[in-house]
Formats: sequence, C-alpha cells, structure tokens
Amino acid sequence: MKQLSNSVLYLMSVSSGLIVANLYYNQPLLNQIALSFKVTESAVSHVALSTQLGYAAGLLFIIPLGDKISNKTILKFDFLLMVLSLLAAAASGTLALLIASSFFVGFSSALPQLFVPMAAQLSDNKGRGRAIGIVMSGLLIGILGSRVVSGFVGEQFGWRSMYYAAAALMVLLFVLLQIKLPVIKPKYSGSYLSLLRSIAFYFKTEPSVRLAALRGGLAFAGLSAFWTTLVFLMEDSFGYGSGITGAFGILGMAGALAAIIVGKLNDKFSKHKIILYSVIVMVVSWLVFLFSAHSIIGLVIGIIAVDMGLQALHITNQNIIFSKNPEARNRVNTIYMVGFFIGGAFGTTMGAVAWTNFGWTGVSVLGLVLSISIAIVHLIFRKKTV
Repeated sequence: MKQLSNSVLYLMSVSSGLIVANLYYNQPLLNQIALSFKVTESAVSHVALSTQLGYAAGLLFIIPLGDKISNKTILKFDFLLMVLSLLAAAASGTLALLIASSFFVGFSSALPQLFVPMAAQLSDNKGRGRAIGIVMSGLLIGILGSRVVSGFVGEQFGWRSMYYAAAALMVLLFVLLQIKLPVIKPKYSGSYLSLLRSIAFYFKTEPSVRLAALRGGLAFAGLSAFWTTLVFLMEDSFGYGSGITGAFGILGMAGALAAIIVGKLNDKFSKHKIILYSVIVMVVSWLVFLFSAHSIIGLVIGIIAVDMGLQALHITNQNIIFSKNPEARNRVNTIYMVGFFIGGAFGTTMGAVAWTNFGWTGVSVLGLVLSISIAIVHLIFRKKTV
C-alpha cells in the first residue's frame, strides 16, 4: 500500500480546517445578524442550527460516495455548490433566506470527512492514530479559528463580508487541492442506493460505531451549546462584542494541538482509559463554567479543558471505528459523523432554550448532564465495543 507523505497529510489537515470553518463563521456573528434582521436571539440561533443540520445531511449523502467515486470528482461538484451557497448567504435579504443558504453551506462543507478516512487508508496500523490526529487537529483548529476570524471581520466590516471572503477562499483552495491531492479510486461497484443501504447494515451490525456516534454526539452537543450562547453571555455579563467572543477561539486552538499527541497515544495505550480521562476533563470543564458567568479567567480555563476533552474523545472514537471496518471507512465515518453533528444541532437548540429560560447556569448544567451521560453509556456498553 502506498504510504501517505507528510506533505499531503498536512495539506489535508489545512484543507479540513479551512472548509469546516464555513460551518462556524456564523456563531460570533449571531448578535449582528439578529440586529440586522431585527429578530430575537432564539430566532437567529436557527442559522447555526440549519448549518449543522446541512452538514449532517452532507455527511449522509455525500461522504459515502468516497467508497464509490473518485475523490477528485466529488471535489468538483461539491466546491461549486459550496461557493454558490456562501455567496447566497452573503446576499440574503431575509433571515429565512440566510437559514436556507446556511443549510447548503453546511451540506457542501462535509468534505473534510473524506480526508480523515483517506488518512487512515494510506497509513499503516502503527501510524494510523498519528495520521488521524494530524488531520483532525487541522479540522479542530478550523472550527475554533473560524470564530476568531469571523468575530474580527464581522466587527470591522459587517457579517456579510465574512461570507464573501469565505467564498473567495474556497475558490483558491479548490485549485490547490485539484493540483496536489492524490487520486483515490474506490473499489465499490454497487449502485448509489445500495451504497446508502449498506450504511444501515453497518449501523445495525457494528455496536462500536453506534456507541462511538453516541459518545461523540453527546460531547459535541455540549460544545455547541457553549459556543452558541457564549456570544450572549459576553454581551450581557461583560459588554463585549463579536470580536472578543471570537477571540476565545484562540484558547481552543491551543487545545486542538493536543489532537496530534492524542493520536499518538491511541497507537500505544488503552482506548477505554483515554475515553474515561476525556470525559473526566469535560465534566471538570463544565463545573468550571458553572461558576464562571462573571469570570473571564474561569471561561478561559473551561474552554481549554472542554476542547481538549472533546478532541481526545473524538480521535479515539474514529480510531476505533476505522480499525474495525477497513473496507468501509467512509460509510462508518458517515454514521459516526452524522451522529456527531446531530448532537451538535441538538446542543445548539437546547443551548438556546437553556439560555432563554435559565441563563448561563442552565447552559452549564446542560453541558454537565451531557458529559456525565457519556460516561454512563460508555461504561454500560463498552465491553462489546472497545
């Protein structure tokens, strides 16, 4: 098997971050968007929700094609939709149009999940965890860094400018990927419908995939609830705008670098223990958040901890499912990531509800309950899956 070069590995890592950033540019801008369209905080949260639901749909209908169609072919059609969706979001005249455009931004931005199975496929058993960790570190830095960039751009030039800039960046990235990315020719010869049906087969027959999706979904629900409501907390408690809120992503980026270390640990240590330690870190972070409604230092500590915990759990989940299903990595990754981002959509919705009714205390308790739930389901079912 052809081994994955470091140059291509890091290209996939950077590309993952730049593409997935499209999903999160809106979060520090929600306050500006609400003011622009004269709607409530609860109503504008549907922009973030629609984006995440679109991403889940893209994972379900686009990523399985990685087991059937050349990656270069997928890139051509997907990037076209991505650029058009970003331009439509930038030009939206109503909140409804922005919500609709955001769905397709999310739908077309599922591409990084092609890179993760590709990294696993081109790596040997000893280096698989490292390769997944490197690609995931880029993806996670993109998730967190997007908030820094959009917070600054939104404050300086308005929220629409962020979408226009993202569209231009995607055009440049497409050209680079077409030149540098290796061609992967999958072996699956069945129809697209049979490909989708086989996803159900792996969901039914692989308990490790089901449990990983549940663990990941619960963890990401908590993080999504946090980032969706942080902009409101910063405005109400500290009087800060989107620029400062987005800058908090820098703290999470420091934690994202731990993904590479965790990837290497996955090649050497018990995945069960890594999962438990990850959950403990997330529980502690939500306890810190609970008492930090008026403490910047507390929020700083909590953000670093919660991101590190999520990253360690996420990479371990993917290493488990890829090692057990080498013939269908894109399809099992689809199952896992659909669950992951359905959890994110759930967290976005429940975070908005918790904030509206119970403020920051409600958001923190929500995150704490979600994190404890991960430990419970893992300890109950882990003997059959890890």
